[in-house]
Amino acid sequence: MKNFVGIDLGTTNSAICSYDGSATQIWKSPEQNDVTPSAIYIDRRGNKYVGKRAYDSAPHSPDNSAMLFKRLMGTKTPIHLSAVNLTKTPEECSSEVLRVLFGYLPEEIRNDSDTGTVITVPAAFNQMQKEATMQAASMAGLGKVALMQEPVAAVMSVMRTRNTDGMFLIYDLGGGTLDVAIAESIGGRVNLLAHGGIAMCGGRDFDRTLVDNVVRPWLLDNFDLPEDFSVNPDFKSLVRLAVWATERAKIELSARDDAVISLSETEARVRDLSGNEIYLDIPLSRGIYDQLITERVGESIESARETLNKAGLSPHDLERIVFVGGPTNYKPLRDKVIFELGIPGSTDVNPMTAVAEGASLFAESIDWSSQNRSRKSTRGQISSGGKLSLTFNYIARTPDVKAKIIVQMTGQTLPGSEFQIDSADTGWTSGRLPLKHGVAVDVHLTNNGENTFKVFVFDSAGGPLSLEQDKIVITRTAATVEAIPASHSVGIEVLEKLGGSPVLDYLVRSGDSLPKKGKKVFKAAESLKAGTSGSLNLNLWEGEIENPIHDNRHIGVLKISGSDFDDGVIPAGGDLECEYEILDSGNIVLEVSVPCIGGTFHSGRNFYSRQEGQLDFTAVANMVVEEGQRTLNRIEEISEVVDNPKLDQARQKLESAVSLDPEETETEESQEAMEKVLEARRLLAQVRKEHLKEIRQIDLDGIMSFFNEFIRQYARPSEATSFDNLAKTAQRSIDRNDKDFENHLGELKGKNFEILWRQDWFVVEQFKRFTGSPHLYADQQRFNQLKTVGTQLMRSDDIEKLRTVVAELSMIRIGGTPDSEMLDVANIFRG
Repeated sequence: MKNFVGIDLGTTNSAICSYDGSATQIWKSPEQNDVTPSAIYIDRRGNKYVGKRAYDSAPHSPDNSAMLFKRLMGTKTPIHLSAVNLTKTPEECSSEVLRVLFGYLPEEIRNDSDTGTVITVPAAFNQMQKEATMQAASMAGLGKVALMQEPVAAVMSVMRTRNTDGMFLIYDLGGGTLDVAIAESIGGRVNLLAHGGIAMCGGRDFDRTLVDNVVRPWLLDNFDLPEDFSVNPDFKSLVRLAVWATERAKIELSARDDAVISLSETEARVRDLSGNEIYLDIPLSRGIYDQLITERVGESIESARETLNKAGLSPHDLERIVFVGGPTNYKPLRDKVIFELGIPGSTDVNPMTAVAEGASLFAESIDWSSQNRSRKSTRGQISSGGKLSLTFNYIARTPDVKAKIIVQMTGQTLPGSEFQIDSADTGWTSGRLPLKHGVAVDVHLTNNGENTFKVFVFDSAGGPLSLEQDKIVITRTAATVEAIPASHSVGIEVLEKLGGSPVLDYLVRSGDSLPKKGKKVFKAAESLKAGTSGSLNLNLWEGEIENPIHDNRHIGVLKISGSDFDDGVIPAGGDLECEYEILDSGNIVLEVSVPCIGGTFHSGRNFYSRQEGQLDFTAVANMVVEEGQRTLNRIEEISEVVDNPKLDQARQKLESAVSLDPEETETEESQEAMEKVLEARRLLAQVRKEHLKEIRQIDLDGIMSFFNEFIRQYARPSEATSFDNLAKTAQRSIDRNDKDFENHLGELKGKNFEILWRQDWFVVEQFKRFTGSPHLYADQQRFNQLKTVGTQLMRSDDIEKLRTVVAELSMIRIGGTPDSEMLDVANIFRG
């Protein structure tokens, strides 16, 4: 019997489950708990602990421990364990948890080469986070691995518990993320109609809210502490212990109306600035807690409403809400969600283990022999072989309790020929039936999992005929997921035409059914010779903002470099044939064939890099503030001519970003603020669509004003005339409301930049700006090399060579900044 494994790799807790084809089993930790804390602790002797012991030790020794690293997956944020002089990546930390969880399994499952493991990721995870999870699994040595979106796993678990028809909403609130999914079940076949969620909304954020609004003020009132003690290294242990004590009290509130955030002097082992021993003794009631989490719970309810709208449904269309995730153990939260949405609640599944169990069930549906972990076929067929042109067709996988086996014949058989189907599991037999084309036999599936049947064929004299294949296996599944919607839109940045504006050519749109395959043909916008340092770039962006596309999330780039092929030239206009597949998990597989050089470049073989889009959230608070302020300035500019409530919503989203203090900001605050900036930009994009003419006019007026005020003085007469004529053409595009305006605007920007690029002072200023933002470079080694070379060139006044350095700095800079629009790296166009 094959074994299938599901792992819920959580922000605060993780779980592992196996499925043998008929029954699931949660594998407990050494402490006999269903879940294992996602925590690592390394003592000063180098002994490593993962799980509950690590979680209990971490608050007392924060410099020896790592927690909450799932939130940092897909970023460049390092995790420092300074007490033991170690720095780990989030992927390395997650691999430790995966390795320990996998170790809970019996040896026969762990060492079975047929064992396949599904690791779940939130639907809200972006492409970089998914890639990072696969990397963690590889580091852990798990063997055959696939990813699956958590809402899909939760649906599988729900269907196993209550296999009834209808529509239901999955409300999955975990330690770090919220996932919302709407599913429809018809006869055990499930369609996911829509899903949504919030990347930074979970139990951990409830803890942070409690600490910031209850614990921190209480400590400042009762002890002599500096205002910045939350980020002061001298009080790092106190902060961790306060969070630990707060989480204990919060969990207590699930069972009672009141709790105490308690920490004794001996537990704290910290003194304030006056030498007093610090303790915690803070009453906490459900009323206070409910009030503090109201805003976040409200955001989660709004996310559920948006998901309903995506599916074109109202609350009356749904039968129930299924609650998944640790924070949903808190009844007042469930009651609030039920009341606000007007949909009955359900606790059909164990909220702590449902995702792991569902993942193991889904693992059974995967064809683990396929390269991209596609799903098993639902149709089966056996053929007689030899002279008989006879096949038996059947549904190989079904949630039904019975299935049909149908005879298909292309030749003639002698009258009187018969066939028989027997169950190898129960002894049931169909008895002998006439062998004719189209005859169907209903067979009963008594087992969950595999049901085996044997086929016999007899000639007209009643003698048995030998068959090359005589065994039929039909799997009775807990449920069959028919459609999985993509959670994000992902496109490749291309030029609309040679010399045109950059646009997104979408591989997948949010809501498209997965898996999805396709092929696109692009063309090189410039030539690339073998052995040179240049590259053709297929930049991937996640989001649906059409203008500017750099307001979307940059998730990496597939580069074809001159150093990647030995001979020949890819000429400008040369074809780039891009085949792509988006898997069930949302992961993207790309393969680019270049006929003119006979080369193939695959995303799985180091040509694709997610590093291009990753940020180090320990160092980007300044950038988040800048991006927030830039977006806010854009809102104020638009507000002067447009009245739209979405602008106010966008302003509110940006409050946390523009108010960050880079000196006192924690990693999670920077990360959450950056998510808010992206949300504000999405709202701005909606406003742009609703007020296109007015906003186009703002853009044109702005670029004309910039030219007249700063650039006209440097322009040649022919350049000034050309700019003025193009500006008039752009104005006519606005008046006619045609689609050429963005191309004209791009040309105007290009003319501005072309003139500035000739000015030595501008090149120097750009070099200073770029080198003043080291956090915006994924490749720090190359950044430092260019900075050193550029500084020497500036001292020797070699501005011509400095231009080359500035151009490369712009090209390797993480996407999403104004400068990336000035030195555009899109060098492919639509075929």
